[in-house]
Amino acid sequence: MKGPLFYSKILLFGEYGIIKDSKGLSIPYNFYNGALKVADVPTEASKNSNQNLRDFATFLGQLATGLVTFDLETLKKDIDAGMYFDSSIPQGYGVGSSGALVAAIYDKYAQDKITVLENLTREKLLKLKLIFSEMESFFHGKSSGLDPLNSYLSLPILINSKDNIEATGIPSQKTDGKGAVFLLDSGIIGETAPMVQIFMENMKQEGFRNMIKDQFIKHTDACVEDFLKGDFKSLFKNTKQLSKVVLHHFKPMIPKQFHDLWKQGIETNDYYLKLCGSGGGGYILGFTEDLEKAKQALKGHKLEVVYNF
Repeated sequence: MKGPLFYSKILLFGEYGIIKDSKGLSIPYNFYNGALKVADVPTEASKNSNQNLRDFATFLGQLATGLVTFDLETLKKDIDAGMYFDSSIPQGYGVGSSGALVAAIYDKYAQDKITVLENLTREKLLKLKLIFSEMESFFHGKSSGLDPLNSYLSLPILINSKDNIEATGIPSQKTDGKGAVFLLDSGIIGETAPMVQIFMENMKQEGFRNMIKDQFIKHTDACVEDFLKGDFKSLFKNTKQLSKVVLHHFKPMIPKQFHDLWKQGIETNDYYLKLCGSGGGGYILGFTEDLEKAKQALKGHKLEVVYNF
């Protein structure tokens, strides 16, 4: 048995902001993926994953939601047969490892599921997002449901606000373009829950709340609009502002050894860094108008290109 592939995702813009109704833009990232499989010869990893699925199935059985029911009998039978989630998506890296798993389980075991082939109205998208947020809460405590949605649909998703999301198109890539969005590997595994906890604590302070509204959300929204319009000149201006705001106000989410690199990018304009997901480790997102320059400036670090301008 081998199920369909579900891809990782990258939230280009909107981390933390979407909790407070900023815009957001999430795109599938096909470099990593995962699928449900049954192991011929169980390995340590497949056994761990199988146990994880068993716990998840128990959780789904107790999920008192009127939105979705699962064929739990088949799910449990498959788990007993040794099913696991075979995934190349790194965990704790902000690229949606639990999202792909949630999407795969919904796809295979949800009854009366909403499929990618039907006309995806806003209502259906929101319903899916809600179902996924309840399912994914097993992994994170609190989830927006956006990662599984992105993985399930394999389409870019534009978040206008909490209850207004739509599948969208993004400008096609220029493979020979000098500019790029890239991932920088921090070499540390990030934990989502503690980072979100810090953010929620900070939100109790009026000064922080105002900064989120007047600076963070303003620049995030502008970045989303620039990217979708393909106005890359303006995009880099706004990304620089966003990078500054994050460096000043989200320090705990940036691994210490990257504080200087972050500052260096803003000062030299060779690249701008921002959080990829909740931060605290995992990947850091980079934006540059000149990839070769950025590679020079970030020598010794592994860069993975996500999108070319």
